[in-house]
Amino acid sequence: MPELTEDETFRNEDWYAEELVERHFVRCSFFDVDLTEAVSRGAVFDGCTFGNVRFNASRHTDSAFTRCAFTRCNLFEAEFTGCKLVGSTFAQCDLRPLTVSGGDWSFVALPGADLRGVRITDVRMREVDLTGANLTGATVTGVDLSAAQLHNARLSGADLRGSDLTALDPTAVERAGAVVDAGQAVLIAQALGFEIR
Repeated sequence: MPELTEDETFRNEDWYAEELVERHFVRCSFFDVDLTEAVSRGAVFDGCTFGNVRFNASRHTDSAFTRCAFTRCNLFEAEFTGCKLVGSTFAQCDLRPLTVSGGDWSFVALPGADLRGVRITDVRMREVDLTGANLTGATVTGVDLSAAQLHNARLSGADLRGSDLTALDPTAVERAGAVVDAGQAVLIAQALGFEIR
């Protein structure tokens, strides 16, 4: 049975390089906790709050951070592989460089986030809020961005190949130098009112 921790508050704790395997945290709060180089596998954080938590160079595999709130956290060089972050919010966080591969980040709120140069591949991000986010030079390939909020997002130089761009209004984003595939180009041309013959 996974170890379950509910409704606890952790402050100023040193969890450097901690291994969190099959741990379950429900409605817990983490303030000024150092999770630098920590590793989580199959861990679950549900409805948790993270404030000023250092996730630098941490690695997370098949873990869940659902309905969590991240505020002023540092995710420098953090990696999420096959993780579920449905319904989580990020505010004033340092998110780069960040690597996300696989998993489900649907309904995640990242408005105004600085995501320059991040790598996000093969992730479900349905209805994600990227309003005003800066994805300049980012790799966002094979990502399900259906119904995403992308208004005023900066996509200049971003690699968007293979991603679902049906929610993209090309007139409402910065897009110079963004890379798309042929199918996406047709979709974007149609969104601009062109007829493809």
